[in-house]
Amino acid sequence: MPQNARMTVETIYIARHGYRLSWVTTTWKSETDYFLSIPLEQRPTAIFSSPYYRCLQTAQPVSIALGVPIYVEHGLSEWYSPVVPGSGLHPRPASASELKAYFSEIDDSWQTVYYPSRKGEDVKECHVRAGRSLNRLLQETERKYEGKHKRILLMSHAATTIALTRELVGNRELSLRVGCCSITEVQRKPDGCGFIGGWEALRLASGAHLKEGSTRDWGFEDITIADGKVIADPGQPGSEHEVDEPVGCQVSGLSSRM
Repeated sequence: MPQNARMTVETIYIARHGYRLSWVTTTWKSETDYFLSIPLEQRPTAIFSSPYYRCLQTAQPVSIALGVPIYVEHGLSEWYSPVVPGSGLHPRPASASELKAYFSEIDDSWQTVYYPSRKGEDVKECHVRAGRSLNRLLQETERKYEGKHKRILLMSHAATTIALTRELVGNRELSLRVGCCSITEVQRKPDGCGFIGGWEALRLASGAHLKEGSTRDWGFEDITIADGKVIADPGQPGSEHEVDEPVGCQVSGLSSRM
């Protein structure tokens, strides 16, 4: 995307996935009902989802109802705290092509633009990853789809959803807790380029569309800290000798604007 080109994405919806299968229910109709209730010209025309099942399972009914594709983006993946040294790496979900066998709504022509490290991240690194993923995702969306998508939906996890929102509005100290199926809506500022910090929040982690409101909310203040650092977690057994690749930006020739 040329440096002086104007971005055509105008609205970004950010949703946290619905309940896990072990959390009471397996049906997530609330977000689908919400997007069907708003005018056609306000609905997202593409869904970018974390590759984890609970995000894809939440995105699937929305995709079917709106008739829009799901693009799998690893940059929207779950946040893992740093691994205990020598204990291996965190897991990485399957590719879009492999996941398509279970979710036919996936359009695997989209190539992931950013991979988080399987070594995990501290809080700052989670935000950096969110910002870089957004930067690349928005630029690649403009380049690949040539202005087709003015409104997009990002389906992710609690920590990542918060980091994405903070990066878009340009405030890493923004106080925010997100519940399951909550929806954030940001709009590109009239004078903004559309990159990090160029968005205005119209609503934050809203659960107004849910029958019982927002539930199971989470915020970064809930994490366990020791000696000023996030508590490390063990890696996946058997991954001790695996190589942490690929990592970082996977699209060459894009602006490094943050």
